[in-house]
Amino acid sequence: MKSRGKRLTLDFLLSFHFSARMLTISLLALLCVSASAGAIQTRSSSYNGEYGSGGGQRFSHSGYQLEGPITAIRIRVNRYYIVGLQVRYGKVWSDYVGGTQGKLEEIVLHPGESVIQVSGKYKYYVRQLVFVTDKGRHLPFGKNKGRRFKAVPLYPHTVLRFISGRAGSLINAIGLHWDVYPSDCGSC
Repeated sequence: MKSRGKRLTLDFLLSFHFSARMLTISLLALLCVSASAGAIQTRSSSYNGEYGSGGGQRFSHSGYQLEGPITAIRIRVNRYYIVGLQVRYGKVWSDYVGGTQGKLEEIVLHPGESVIQVSGKYKYYVRQLVFVTDKGRHLPFGKNKGRRFKAVPLYPHTVLRFISGRAGSLINAIGLHWDVYPSDCGSC
């Protein structure tokens, strides 16, 4: 009888050990699957820049993108440089950055239209900006002279969401931030 009791105890311990091992393996497999799923989630935000020099004061329109998509852009230009800029996000204008000399130009995007590429020229300051939209419009500002750059989003189906950079009496440098078009913007 004693040997049978030992056998039952041994069988019970082996089955418990096997169950604990299977439980551990199952939990590890579940963790690996969820970690893999997290790793393959689609990414959407990316950044290009800064294009230009390190002078001027830093600025960022981060936070304005919460007001909606870019709906209009104001650029001040003189004979040689991009002097200043201001962007409308939804129905709210960002703070103006840059200097006051030169001619102020404004473009308004059509409803649902987005900027999908920005190119331009710079040397010590930004000299030209060309905004390209998903409707095929090319919206140029400034002079076609200097070192060329071309910025596009890293991920598909993303658009220009906000701008950052450096500015003083001119736009020293520009950075471009890309992400998905806001889905909750029926009135933009």
